[in-house]
Amino acid sequence: MTLPLILNSAAVGPYAMNAYAVICPDTKQSLLVDPGAEPETLLALLAGSTPVGIVVTHGHHDHVEALDEMKARLNVPVYMHPGDSPMNLSADVWLADGDTIAVGQHTLRVIHTPGHTPGMVSLMLPDQRVIVGDTIFKGGPGKTWAPYYFALTMATLRNIVFKWPDDTICFPGHGSSFRIGDERPAFEAFLQRSHPADLHGDVSWDM
Repeated sequence: MTLPLILNSAAVGPYAMNAYAVICPDTKQSLLVDPGAEPETLLALLAGSTPVGIVVTHGHHDHVEALDEMKARLNVPVYMHPGDSPMNLSADVWLADGDTIAVGQHTLRVIHTPGHTPGMVSLMLPDQRVIVGDTIFKGGPGKTWAPYYFALTMATLRNIVFKWPDDTICFPGHGSSFRIGDERPAFEAFLQRSHPADLHGDVSWDM
């Protein structure tokens, strides 16, 4: 019987960004997700495992501040979506929607969830846990900087994120994890209300 993936997390840096370590309990292979800051803390998340890659959910500085140092220390490839390459970032493996990343005996599925950034990705674990970066938080979507990107975020949420089963557990880039089913009523109520055409920025479902 294959045991479920271990998912370790720690809030690092001045913005309390959630870094994650995804570890196969059988082979001890691991992935580091979003090396935002505090390299020693990131190494502690990976303790006892053999890192095989670093995945960047998106290119904002609070998620990549320690990327260069962790790549040098771990000597593993960096995975990222090319939509965020204009942020002066480079990857060894450019991700596309539907790609898979192996971690020991398990496989993570890459889901392109743009809006917060053009290259935002989420990582679906085999048991319906998903690392969503800043795609969505408990209580609202990720921040956007223009109406176009807010509209893109809402399309991503309608067409992708809220198509996931209610029991899907989201692990965001900031704050606590949550069930999609627990967010669904507030999201659907938000969709029923009218909003300004130029809505963007920090938005919550109760607006």
